[in-house]
Amino acid sequence: MTSHRNFSRRSFLKSLGVAAAGAPFITRSLLAQSPNTVLRHASFGAGGMAWADLTEIAKYPGVEIVAICDVDLNHTREAREMFPKARIYQDWRRLFDQEAKHLDSVNVSTPDHMHASIGITAMQLGKHVYGQKPLAHDLYEVRRMTKLAQEKKIITQMGIQIHSTTHYRKAARLVHDGVIGKVKEVHSWCPKSWGDTAALPDRRDAVPTGFDWDLWLGVCASRPFIGDGYFHPGNWRKRLDFGTGTFGDMGCHIFDPVFKALNLTAPLSVRSEGSAPNQWNWALDSKIKYLFPGTEYSAEKTIAITWYDGNQKPAPEIAALLGGKHLPETGSVFIGTEGVMVLPHYGRPQLYPETKFHGFVQPDAGEANHWGQFVEACRGQGQTTANFAYAGPLTEAVLLGGVASHFPQTTLKWQADKLKFDLSEANHLVRRKYRKGWSVKGL
Repeated sequence: MTSHRNFSRRSFLKSLGVAAAGAPFITRSLLAQSPNTVLRHASFGAGGMAWADLTEIAKYPGVEIVAICDVDLNHTREAREMFPKARIYQDWRRLFDQEAKHLDSVNVSTPDHMHASIGITAMQLGKHVYGQKPLAHDLYEVRRMTKLAQEKKIITQMGIQIHSTTHYRKAARLVHDGVIGKVKEVHSWCPKSWGDTAALPDRRDAVPTGFDWDLWLGVCASRPFIGDGYFHPGNWRKRLDFGTGTFGDMGCHIFDPVFKALNLTAPLSVRSEGSAPNQWNWALDSKIKYLFPGTEYSAEKTIAITWYDGNQKPAPEIAALLGGKHLPETGSVFIGTEGVMVLPHYGRPQLYPETKFHGFVQPDAGEANHWGQFVEACRGQGQTTANFAYAGPLTEAVLLGGVASHFPQTTLKWQADKLKFDLSEANHLVRRKYRKGWSVKGL
């Protein structure tokens, strides 16, 4: 099976950028009520994935980039050149104060810890929101964002762009069509490991020119800046206060087709069989076991989903189901009553045993441009398919794995309606306290 190690983010974004907009695949979304023919847009973030979101949204005719905000002004240099009419801000609160009346939509593409504050503020102001994954840093924040989007009838889309590709859509279609029968269990994995076993370095470094460290910290407690990419721009995903580990980075992508194919709801329980985080960082090599309520696509009344990252991998007997073929570097395997489906990350679904499915013609599931879908929905044309009504429950399931990692070898029962675990210590991780002066209405 082909490895996808060398499929770069840049080439993937390019391929999505030229994809034709397709018909909606999931109908759980809200129609836009756009007030203008021109979509007036602002970007929160100007580097990394924010740059991709900004430039992809800007490709569409009739999109006007009104303002761009980044706490690191060094990230805005290219944006100033490409969007000379856009006003540049360093403080996201000031952007809203000055520009809210000039905006219809925003993308929130910052580190995880600021997704909720900026996204909630945008929705309170009635702005449509394209929010990067994970939807937010904490479970409570995700729930609030999901509910507010529904209450305000805001057009939303989470930045899980692979969701709109034909491969992920096709995988869900194959399960829905019963091609592998009813699904008994699923195993998903990723070799990335956004974790660190080291202690916090005991030093204080100079803050780079043009970078506002206090604004970057945002809702999190004050602390000294550490350079060499310890926090910014490279490794914040490893740090408990700012990122959500490998789960938040890759879990939202890889769990997405599993969630969609099986029509999953909230899990009943979650259990970590890996290491616990230390005081500052996420752990390496996670293994998380979920138990979800069964659906019309599952073989039993419950269905087990297992996540692995880093050096953790599915057991050899799982790989043996491929008849000698290797599991892809990243992806999922769906074990059904009538066959097995392997879904490589970015790749076409593969069906096993090969002798049974030889000559089988996979259905056409269509394809869409993830950013274009958002733009058109904001204009009242069609719907988004990774709206917060879908992405919220998906993100909650992902973040439950992070909470469980704090309590190895302990099965945590989850009451989704109450946002509550059966273990009181775990409930302290559902909602964090914001730094004084950084509270946001609605959170």
